[in-house]
Amino acid sequence: MAIEIDPLFEEPALVVSNESKALVVADIHLGIEWDLYRSGFSIPSRMKYGLERIVAYIEKTSPDRIILLGDVKHNVPRISWQERDEIPYFLSVLADHAIVDIFPGNHDGGIEYLLPEKRNITVHPVRGSVIEDVGYFHGHTWPDPSLLKADYIITAHNHPTIRLTDSLGYATVEQIWIRTHLNHEVLQEHFSSLELKKENGNWNDPEVIIVPSFNELCGGIAFNESMHDDLLGPLFSSKGVDIDNALAYLLDSTQLGKLKNIRKLEESKMRPSRKKRKGIKR
Repeated sequence: MAIEIDPLFEEPALVVSNESKALVVADIHLGIEWDLYRSGFSIPSRMKYGLERIVAYIEKTSPDRIILLGDVKHNVPRISWQERDEIPYFLSVLADHAIVDIFPGNHDGGIEYLLPEKRNITVHPVRGSVIEDVGYFHGHTWPDPSLLKADYIITAHNHPTIRLTDSLGYATVEQIWIRTHLNHEVLQEHFSSLELKKENGNWNDPEVIIVPSFNELCGGIAFNESMHDDLLGPLFSSKGVDIDNALAYLLDSTQLGKLKNIRKLEESKMRPSRKKRKGIKR
């Protein structure tokens, strides 16, 4: 059976159909309101709102499994009182509808202590794993080599957006999907003990899909303004992902073209590297 990958119209979620059907959502960041409160911003919990949105996705698509592609929780290194209260309930509701697979992100330390009991929830390794010929990992680590054999790799972490600025300085920011491929030379250098070739069965030149953030409070990275060293995760900063030839899509499925061409637009000015900007330290 051919793999079908279909983003939900105007939503930061997609459906992967193969032997079974999976609903994929990334970067939910439950508990971000507690972090914002500590910074002086008082925002009521949006957990129920987010849960209602995902349940609506479930009712629309009837998935066999729900894949949470990292950063289910927000606070690190601690677990906030809000997360202890909300995340078990949130996961329990999702598990009432389908199998739940969690691919931990860099914010998910201690997520195993927040799982509701007697629920069909699996926490996968941080470097990801393959489900029905599709590789999944959050994106803050190098992928497990098994993902390089898959037909597709679905990842998140960078909260991709595009920012366009008019002649008066007004900027608009939109979430985007990104479809691209890996840079074989970079992967071969990193996995030097492996000879990555199709004939060896350990390299399938997988298509890479970068998922936008579910939680709009998290902000994002404008990929048309960013160079590799601005992006998060070793796979991205090492140029292991082909960003120049990546195709960008709005949430309504409008194809914007390749990022290298979008960057040439007058409305799309690339900012200088963070390493070169004065007064800014990493």
